Amino acid sequence: MKARIEWKEGMSFLGESGSGHSVLMDGPPEAGGKNRGPRPMEMLLMGTGGCAAFDVVLILKKSRQDISDCVVEIEAERAPEEPKVFTRIHFHFIVTGKQLKPEQVERAIKLSAEKYCSASIMLGKTAELTHDFKIVEA
Repeated sequence: MKARIEWKEGMSFLGESGSGHSVLMDGPPEAGGKNRGPRPMEMLLMGTGGCAAFDVVLILKKSRQDISDCVVEIEAERAPEEPKVFTRIHFHFIVTGKQLKPEQVERAIKLSAEKYCSASIMLGKTAELTHDFKIVEA
């Protein structure tokens, strides 16, 4: 896996993935940015949520669950001192589908958290990770 980060101006950086996608990251005005994109730590959090959601959807589909939507709302806390690593991250999954079995949703989230989501497993080395979910009938 490769990535390239190019400084654009002020505190803006263009991130280019090895798969050919780009995203502009920027800092807050008080740090010299113009608030034109997510902060790098926000990108890390979003990437972790994307990794977890990917796993959960894939596992539920393989389990023949009739899933039609998956949203992950994430709240995180960071250490007050440098380096301001994540110390607590909570994942709230909102899974929509027809007659979804709670035990299957719980199993999918657990498998992602403990076995498949390399991003959250990495962050779990410095942060306490918690998960919960809500099922919405389609």
